[in-house]
Amino acid sequence: MSRWKKLPDSLDPQVRQFVVQLRRLKDHSGLGLATLAGRTAYSRSSWDRYLNGKALPPAEAVEALARACDTDPVRLVAQWEVAAEAWGTAPEAGLLPGPGPERESGPDGAVAGHRATRVPWLAVALSSATTALVILAVLAWVAPWEDDDGEKGGNDKPYTGESHPKLGEFVYQPGKEYRCRVKRDNDGLLYAGYSRTRIELIQQSSTRWSVVEAQCLLKYHHQSPGAADGVFGSATERAVKRTQEKGKVAVDGKIGPDTWGVLRK
Repeated sequence: MSRWKKLPDSLDPQVRQFVVQLRRLKDHSGLGLATLAGRTAYSRSSWDRYLNGKALPPAEAVEALARACDTDPVRLVAQWEVAAEAWGTAPEAGLLPGPGPERESGPDGAVAGHRATRVPWLAVALSSATTALVILAVLAWVAPWEDDDGEKGGNDKPYTGESHPKLGEFVYQPGKEYRCRVKRDNDGLLYAGYSRTRIELIQQSSTRWSVVEAQCLLKYHHQSPGAADGVFGSATERAVKRTQEKGKVAVDGKIGPDTWGVLRK
């Protein structure tokens, strides 16, 4: 379970409820921000802003999150629409709340009616665009190659381990499941052909070839990790814990030297 930051007190209740729902989906899926970025094409820093109430995600990001978490995108987008209206991202309405409605009084002092303040959206849009360009220029000048963690040269790309000699660098492909052909090698140990590691530490949110290797070995030992897709999710973690219990090693849901030893037998 993630240790979430406190949401801003200024958030509208509808927006707060929506963000909490996004957090629950992410926690339930067991996906880390890096893995979520790889599955949705929205960067880790973007999801950090969305999940901490700093920005409202676009509808496309919400749909991508729903697919990554195996939930109904239609229902989630419907919740997003309510949050978006509360956030104030529906300029087609043509109105913004002002300091208060204007009132027209008749000769007898009675209120004749109310008028909502109509906003010149073209002027607002141009002003916002200019401001955004200025901010981007300042940020580029101050830190042209810093990532969101303050590390030089970062690009929100998740660590994917060593490249495979034939398959190259691991890149997660939604819906892609790798074929498992587990064989015993000359050293008497089992291998699926994706990694020969016996010591690498992998755990939830890891995305690399060694995860595919572990998933195939888990299947060989009749402990289903879900799809052999190279993403260490909650299903893989549960399968690892069952294997660790059976192999009489520390049950922590992580694969290190001891657990590799059980999987390779």
